[in-house]
Amino acid sequence: MNNTKNCEKLVTAEEAVQFIQRGDSVLVGGFGLCGTPFTLIDTITETDHARELTIISNNLGEAGRGLGKLLISKHIKKAVGSYFTSNRDAVKAWKNGELEIELIPQGTLAEAIRAGGAGIAGFYTKTAVGTKLAEGKEERTFDGERYIFIRGLKANAALIKAEKADTLGNLIYSKTARNFNPMMATAAKLVIAEVDEIVEAGTLDPEKIVTPHSFVDMVVLNDRYEKIGGEFVERGRQETGYR
Repeated sequence: MNNTKNCEKLVTAEEAVQFIQRGDSVLVGGFGLCGTPFTLIDTITETDHARELTIISNNLGEAGRGLGKLLISKHIKKAVGSYFTSNRDAVKAWKNGELEIELIPQGTLAEAIRAGGAGIAGFYTKTAVGTKLAEGKEERTFDGERYIFIRGLKANAALIKAEKADTLGNLIYSKTARNFNPMMATAAKLVIAEVDEIVEAGTLDPEKIVTPHSFVDMVVLNDRYEKIGGEFVERGRQETGYR
């Protein structure tokens, strides 16, 4: 049973996405479809003001699922992430000149977001040295090895997914559905957390809280997807997502 009465940060998905503006950069949690804020993504597709977005995420979901819906609705101008070939619509949009893409190796992406959230301007890495991904980046040599400089990543907003929130906004995650979500919560001006359950403050095990409430601006209750057999299914449809 959800304790929504005492959660001061609780808003509807429709209220939350009104704070996403045209041209914003938006961090979106998820790995494949695991740990994806489906309800928030679906709600953005129903708006007209939040277009020309730069989405920073590991990938763009799949065709018609997760961030794939946001691509079909033409809300995304640019995608920054590690791989997009899991979504045939993303590949097609890029080939047709309808989508800008910036590829970042997965580990580098994670570290860039962590750095942005920690207030670190950037870091050096050997990953991608000598490849097209290194073009235009500062290069230095340390101990005889080449490194490129990567800027820390921050965004106007972050849409993250957690399993539970307490009424203060503290978050816990479900296993690997945690993925990029906690670090994204530290690297945005506005953090909107979609959760499956809200409980009274003090009932969560403090040792399991990953994202403290001080990082969370708004909490949205997932009311569009239900978990069946370990997968998230859109209510009224047979299509499935992941944890």
